[in-house]
Amino acid sequence: MAICERLKNYLDSNGVKYITIVHSTAFTSQEVAASVHVKGKEFAKCVIVKSDGKFFMLVVPADHRVNFEKAKSILNVENLSLATENEFRQLFPDCEVGAMPPFGNLYNLPVYVDEKFKLNEEISFNGGTHNDVVRMKMADYVRLVEPVFCDIGEHL
Repeated sequence: MAICERLKNYLDSNGVKYITIVHSTAFTSQEVAASVHVKGKEFAKCVIVKSDGKFFMLVVPADHRVNFEKAKSILNVENLSLATENEFRQLFPDCEVGAMPPFGNLYNLPVYVDEKFKLNEEISFNGGTHNDVVRMKMADYVRLVEPVFCDIGEHL
């Protein structure tokens, strides 16, 4: 396995320095973070939510969950729910289910990142598989994704 082609091409074509870490299969973001020795606060967990048929990518630290009341307010929507695996599988055709990278811009999804990530020098995340982690400078991530930083997470 390797990181998904779309992500690799995007990082390479933008001259971004990054490392990939291969690990044994893990499914929760906290398991992944532990297996690659990354603090939970530096590992990005992607949560796909929907409101009235529109999808959004919310990114919170691995040791956090999305606060839906805060997210509804920030997204300015009445109702908000988690997208099902079947729904988001189609949005990320080149990724293993649940291992999508926090690059919603590559998949035509708006990206909202918990403001706690602003404190980090680096960000680590799934590279499209359950065995590959990508680590890169936060400044490069922000430049390439242009996410909206907001307060959407709460500690587990």
